[in-house]
Amino acid sequence: MDAVSRPRAYDNSGRAQAAADTRRRVLDSARTMLLDGGYHSMSVAGLASAAGVSPQTVYNSVGGKAEVVKAVYDVLLAGDENPVPMSSRPEFQAMGEAPDRDSFGRAYAAFSAGIWGRVGPLVGVLLADGAGSDTTLAAFVATIDSERLTGNTHAITMLATRHGLPAGRAPGDLVDEVWTLTAPEVYDRLVRRRGWSHDAYATWLSDAVAAACTRTRTVAAG
Repeated sequence: MDAVSRPRAYDNSGRAQAAADTRRRVLDSARTMLLDGGYHSMSVAGLASAAGVSPQTVYNSVGGKAEVVKAVYDVLLAGDENPVPMSSRPEFQAMGEAPDRDSFGRAYAAFSAGIWGRVGPLVGVLLADGAGSDTTLAAFVATIDSERLTGNTHAITMLATRHGLPAGRAPGDLVDEVWTLTAPEVYDRLVRRRGWSHDAYATWLSDAVAAACTRTRTVAAG
């Protein structure tokens, strides 16, 4: 009896790896260009030249300028290219083991400071001249603000679940306070514009977020 002929499985792992390597090279070049010259100095054509690829390859592997900037930000934010939300990562989930509100606030501050240590310089150059009339940059700022608000909400929800909120504190108000304290603009003001060290910023943020997470609010009678 003749053996049944079976189609050969196609192994595209080499092609996938080559595509990943190209994407990484594009993002590495984009990060260097953004940090050295700022948002307005980078074009897709210039990025393609720096990465040693064609402009079409930039579009195919990452996208246009807006997608490139966001991708660079996302990789720096997470510290890797794994598409796992920050609130699902082990370092975020570990905050749930904090024994009290003060420790939780300090753990979340350390988590946030670690993020800005990676991505703060990039955000600083992107925000240095403001969005102006550039709708793409304005959309980027709005997007990262919204994403941070979501992350802050996850954190305060975890605090409320594990330890309860301080007396008189509404969840939304506490989220807004932490969202403000952990803003990249604050990091940029203190570290880049005022010359603080990252460690000094991290210490300040730890005290500020811990205070926010432990402070009660007395409601006036009448």
